[in-house]
Amino acid sequence: MLTPAAFPLRPDAADPRPLILTALLEPAAQAHFDGLRRAYFPPERNYIPAHVTLFHHLPGSELAAVKTRLKRLCADAPPPRITVASVKFTGNGVSYSLQSPELDGLRAELADAWATLLIPQDRNGFRPHVTVQNKVDAGVARTTHAQLASGFAPWPTRAVALALWRYLGGPWEALGTTVFRER
Repeated sequence: MLTPAAFPLRPDAADPRPLILTALLEPAAQAHFDGLRRAYFPPERNYIPAHVTLFHHLPGSELAAVKTRLKRLCADAPPPRITVASVKFTGNGVSYSLQSPELDGLRAELADAWATLLIPQDRNGFRPHVTVQNKVDAGVARTTHAQLASGFAPWPTRAVALALWRYLGGPWEALGTTVFRER
């Protein structure tokens, strides 16, 4: 399970493979979603922990600049409050929709700063969520959705850090975390 404890950033800026930026949730929420992912995500595809993707593809060659911007952003920002708002059927999976004006604002600030670096997927808006099941038969996903939605009530959590990853064609390599300042 991921924790917001910083692990060292690799000094590998020459690596062109894409970077992925995610938000890490406070430990109880992270553990909850990781458990659901272990229970419902196809094991042969479950390479990574539960996550909230902020950007799917930043240029690997921009590693140093990305790290610098994240350090500045998180030094000035308290942990964004998040509401786990609903359970969503996605056709071939299930995700939890999140609501967070604070996280939306931070992500928008980064998107503005990185506008020239973004791929279309990252320019087309931000709908924060945590996927707990994907790439399964629609009937299996409907059953999972019914189970998880039964008795669901929205609940609060926070993002405690931003995590930077390198995409390895399936698995992701953890490059480091940047923790939000304390309140």
